[in-house]
Amino acid sequence: MVIATIIIIIYTLALLLIFLYALSQLNLLFNYIKHKKATKNQVKLDLSVFKELPMVTIQLPVYNEMYVMERLLNNIAQIDYPTNKLEIQVLDDSTDESFETTKTQIEALQKTGLDIQHITRVGRKNFKAGALKEGLKVAKGEFIAIFDADFLPQKDWLKLTLPYFIDEKIGVVQTRWGHLNKDYSILTKVQAFALDLHFTLEQAGRNSQQHFINFNGTAGVWRKTCILDAGNWQGDTLTEDLDLSYRAQLNNWKFHYLEDVETPAELPVIISAARSQQFRWNKGGAENYQKMIKKVFASNIPLKTKWHATFHLLNSTMFFTILIVALLSVPILYIKAWYPELKFVFYIMAFFLLSTLIFFCCYWEMFKQIYGGGWKKFFVFIGQFITFFSIAMGFSWNNTVAILEGHLGKKSAFIRTPKFNINSISDKRTANKYITNKISFNTIIEGLLMLYFAFGLYSAFVVIPEGQDFGMFPFHLMLFAGFGYVFFSSIFSRAK
Repeated sequence: MVIATIIIIIYTLALLLIFLYALSQLNLLFNYIKHKKATKNQVKLDLSVFKELPMVTIQLPVYNEMYVMERLLNNIAQIDYPTNKLEIQVLDDSTDESFETTKTQIEALQKTGLDIQHITRVGRKNFKAGALKEGLKVAKGEFIAIFDADFLPQKDWLKLTLPYFIDEKIGVVQTRWGHLNKDYSILTKVQAFALDLHFTLEQAGRNSQQHFINFNGTAGVWRKTCILDAGNWQGDTLTEDLDLSYRAQLNNWKFHYLEDVETPAELPVIISAARSQQFRWNKGGAENYQKMIKKVFASNIPLKTKWHATFHLLNSTMFFTILIVALLSVPILYIKAWYPELKFVFYIMAFFLLSTLIFFCCYWEMFKQIYGGGWKKFFVFIGQFITFFSIAMGFSWNNTVAILEGHLGKKSAFIRTPKFNINSISDKRTANKYITNKISFNTIIEGLLMLYFAFGLYSAFVVIPEGQDFGMFPFHLMLFAGFGYVFFSSIFSRAK
């Protein structure tokens, strides 16, 4: 009975935290809908707001990007902005043959009159943050636009973003990520589904009420004085973008989010690449929670902004909470059968099904905004929602390891996400030298978790001697499918 009580308490607390997070998302949904109505006919600014066009530096932090460097540089060279007001810095930490090919391409672009510099350094101290900081020392621009190697901004990108800096309190303008290869596979569809919520409801919902948002590491532009005033780039977390964003906003800089400006990029097409990216993002989120939460609560920002900042910084930790709920759901099934006197507790816990309904509504609003509404689209959405939730839960072990390392202060290297130069569904994935063929320990654990939730499915038929209990069956089926997908994809989609 004691063990059963402890399990119920932990399970209920985890569900409560998820429910509070869901309420935070629900508030963002209301903010987002209100914001869309208020800005429906808003006049867009253009470069005429400047008496004199400002100097801009575009920074391209790269490291061993052999497959996408040519595409990146060709694209950036097409940016429509006066050449005497534009500087491009290729911040190249590469250690493979891409270094020489990049150097050759840069030299060719220099001959066209483009001010493009190949900036290198010895070692990768502080990884991407270190490279950005190094480039900033010699940057000519008043504004610093940053693009990762897989991003392809439109020609008029600077014309669409720079005008908002006419407000001298604006430190950052961030644009929405698009997806070059969203329909390439189930994996890319799931990633796009998750990112689309962040880049619609979350970013716009927070920004509309002046709550803290984050520069997303790419596809945004900083005011140089904002970077310096906030303490410059720091490499003590794996998400240097989130770190600097919070330091800047705590220093009273404002951020502006442009949902209507889309900057397309390539989604990871192999699960090991997606796993690596998820690990870095989630560990960095946990590291920033540890670094920033006390500063947030010690600041004089509004209480509601502190609430949203807390759940923003705890966003990655939700994977840990979900894993706890998942693992305990099987013993909960047996406790429910063996201790009828505790039946009332389970009626209370059923209340937290509202969390799933809230998430469903939030994702549906996102889906409608991007892909349109109607009954046909709604049924497509339901299938994508179930697929997304299943596979997201399948990533929960990988992400939980990252989260725990982040909260416990374990340091690790910044592992780049391998790219394949895939621009559409018709492109084929080729071998990639940056992909490892090793099966990780986490993959083995995910296989065991798949079997564990298979046992959960079996338990529904036998847990009660005189009948069955299918209350957890849909949840366990999604967990079985999610961990099964991650496990088998990790085994069979490795590079040859």
